[in-house]
Amino acid sequence: MKTFNIPDFYRSRIISPIKEFRRKNDKLKRDYTPTVLDFGPVQFLIARHFGFCYGVENAIDIAYRAIAENPGKRIFLLSEMIHNPDVNRDLTDRGVRFIMDTKGRQLIPWETLTPEDIVIVPAFGTTIENQSKLSELGINSYIYDTTCPFVEKVWNRAAQIGQKEYSIVIHGKPFHEETRATFSHSKENAPTIVVENMEQTLLLGKYITGELPANQFSADFEGQFSEGFDPASDLSRIGVVNQTTMLASDTQGIADYLKNVMIRHYNLKPHEVEERFANTRDTLCYATNDNQDATYALLTHDADLVVVAGGYNSSNTSHLVELCETKFPTYFIESVNKILDRQLIRHYNLHLKEEVVTENYLSSQTPVRIMLTCGASCPDAVVEGILIRLLSFFDGAKKVEEVMVGF
Repeated sequence: MKTFNIPDFYRSRIISPIKEFRRKNDKLKRDYTPTVLDFGPVQFLIARHFGFCYGVENAIDIAYRAIAENPGKRIFLLSEMIHNPDVNRDLTDRGVRFIMDTKGRQLIPWETLTPEDIVIVPAFGTTIENQSKLSELGINSYIYDTTCPFVEKVWNRAAQIGQKEYSIVIHGKPFHEETRATFSHSKENAPTIVVENMEQTLLLGKYITGELPANQFSADFEGQFSEGFDPASDLSRIGVVNQTTMLASDTQGIADYLKNVMIRHYNLKPHEVEERFANTRDTLCYATNDNQDATYALLTHDADLVVVAGGYNSSNTSHLVELCETKFPTYFIESVNKILDRQLIRHYNLHLKEEVVTENYLSSQTPVRIMLTCGASCPDAVVEGILIRLLSFFDGAKKVEEVMVGF
């Protein structure tokens, strides 16, 4: 696999060696058991897979190369390159500016850009409309295009099945950058609709069967379908693709449900299914799957709490938090600075969509068992910082060097 040039300050003297050790000893990725670091009064259970994925490392490599290759030039990102505050902060500290925010709102007017400017396309990809706008301005958006190859794979699959006259159902968050980009590319080849969850999928199923009137469709899916989408005809042949950071099990559940709706509604025999429902299982992202599977395996063990690190607007990280919350007290933090002391932690509440402070999050009974994982855009150095900070609260703990023997 291709290797990337990642700045050393994103690496970790603890986490990175553990990852490399596990990789060498489990090249087929069949062992999902967590790594246990036993410091005596505190034990850390570290997920088998987490942190920078192929697409994120590719994006970081390209972005820092763009900076190095263009001294003195103005450098812009269409929006946040990845959903990690540390990475985006470092890029802005180096002079990179964002043209849009994560919701697509314009921060820098298009007309202020010139052909001499450098524009980096984020890992989520971008819309055809944005690409066309850059082209009109004389800016080549493909020179520093960090679009994740697995996102492009979804685009290509959508195009393939669109050319076979299937309509595209995208499972994703309608206003997420990646979903907006996938929607833009998909609608060029086929009628396209976005469903965010199973609730919307159940609703879509009723339009397939005709249980709901077509004139109600635009209200139920406002802003989530391509121009001219006709539920009466465009839902007769469908294929499901996904925003790569969604829960794989959710995407599969949505695809399975819609497939069964088609089978029942059209009374399909097994060999007839593909006439109405395209096989798109190969659009699921391997890194998202690995991280989610590693989290499921992590949660089969016992612990007092889980700390999940990552950007609060990171979709894949929020799904890891949702999984962990089902079993243990879970604290979603973007950096070590959120661990205020042994008694207080400031963390993001997904349900309230705001930071809250929790008291007495660490048990007074030892050994305390803490699970650690993070999203695909979170640097190893952030996880190390969290581990070291938590470790500092335990008197008599073994030294890092002693515990790391063997890694």
